[in-house]
Amino acid sequence: MAHVIDYLQPGPLTGVDAAHAWVMQELPADPADICAIARALVVSPVDAQALGLPAHRIEERSVRPVRGLIAVLAQLYPERLHRPRPPGARVVGTSRHAAVLACTLLRARGFPARVRAGFVVRAGHLTGEDLWITEYWFGAEQRWIRTHPHMPRGGAGAIDSGPAKFLSAGEAWQQYRGGLLTRKPPKSAGSGRSWGPVEISCATVRDLAALCQVEMLPDDMWGRMAQVHEGRMPAAYDNLIDVTASACSRGDTADLARLFSTNDLAVPRHMLS
Repeated sequence: MAHVIDYLQPGPLTGVDAAHAWVMQELPADPADICAIARALVVSPVDAQALGLPAHRIEERSVRPVRGLIAVLAQLYPERLHRPRPPGARVVGTSRHAAVLACTLLRARGFPARVRAGFVVRAGHLTGEDLWITEYWFGAEQRWIRTHPHMPRGGAGAIDSGPAKFLSAGEAWQQYRGGLLTRKPPKSAGSGRSWGPVEISCATVRDLAALCQVEMLPDDMWGRMAQVHEGRMPAAYDNLIDVTASACSRGDTADLARLFSTNDLAVPRHMLS
């Protein structure tokens, strides 16, 4: 059966158990306000340590399904999600957790929404820092609005981060293949993480999965990713990533679903938990 993409409906990882549906009641009508709520539900691992949270709670960053994230939130602070909560009652995670929570809440409020995987860009340079954002469909202008739920809301509207602050992985891949990609040295970028074509290639596959409503973790690997990291992939695989990046840019759901059904790109069923 072909993969079906419907950005109004929950995907395999963004469904919510009926027992916890009550926590999403009384959400605001403004998409930017919804994204601000999602941001306030997540605390970073670094901040969690500074707060003195128990070490076992750091494992929350590895929870994939939103139902698991909301279960943690409901247990820590049994109130509706729109109500302010202390930092210690937030789920420990990254921009990925904030993005999938925002996506889930937006869909629950009737906004088509999707998650994107990519990288931070500062002063025109790709820093190599992973970044996950949420997009919602703005019907009045017939376009996707990029929001950044892991940043404070700015001004009266949504944060349309655009390519100046965020590059989807596919966009980064296209720039790399076109010889346009520049990097900011890790020391001045504030990040010592390695990055390059390998990381961009793998992130492009994660971006495809997210566009197909399968929002994996930043470090998840499947398909040919391990071989890519080992430098054992033929040039033909780079050509497949070219096609993937182009499809992600166009956003045609039929093309995305077709690509996502191929063995090299599809997420194994056992990882959807």
